[in-house]
Amino acid sequence: MRARLAIAYALPVASLELREVVLKDKPQAMLDISPKGTVPVLHLENERVIDESLDIMLWALEQNSALKQRWLGKDSSGAIKALIASNDGDFKWALDHYKYADRFEHSAQFYREKAEFFLVELEARLQKHAFLMGADMTLADVAIFPFVRQFAHVDKDWFFASEFKALQAWLSARLAEGRFNAIMKKYPPWSAQQAPLYFPAENVAD
Repeated sequence: MRARLAIAYALPVASLELREVVLKDKPQAMLDISPKGTVPVLHLENERVIDESLDIMLWALEQNSALKQRWLGKDSSGAIKALIASNDGDFKWALDHYKYADRFEHSAQFYREKAEFFLVELEARLQKHAFLMGADMTLADVAIFPFVRQFAHVDKDWFFASEFKALQAWLSARLAEGRFNAIMKKYPPWSAQQAPLYFPAENVAD
């Protein structure tokens, strides 16, 4: 989701061919370029393959210098990337265990409490300003919000009754953005016989 979202912000209409895959039935063409078999995968014309979502986001910013300046230009200290690393590390671990607690040793509540340490940090930031790093959106907001969305969806009643009021408002604002709703469009699974689908399908102004 976050890779598609960054591309939708950074690139013009119909910049990339989109191949929707079903992970239970991975096409051989995908495994040929990325044997690890995870999504997303970006295969460039120069045969470079990028198969990590954050790396695809950073690639998208390299295609749009103005957006890169807005989203990363003030990150000389590495604070944006450090916050994303916290999300992609301990928080994602706790989130994955919270979502599928029946597969693991402890209860869902145990893993939720492990995740809350990161949410407390996000809440403190958002009580001070509209976005995670300040008054303006940065890469951190786009990279982190899909994971907060996943967390909220595990138990929506708990999340929206919690003390994370600023985080709830931030999440709701991200979910209401035109680009987010545009990238959530459903596509048929790719086959070699179908006509190419291009992404982003349309420019969407927020």
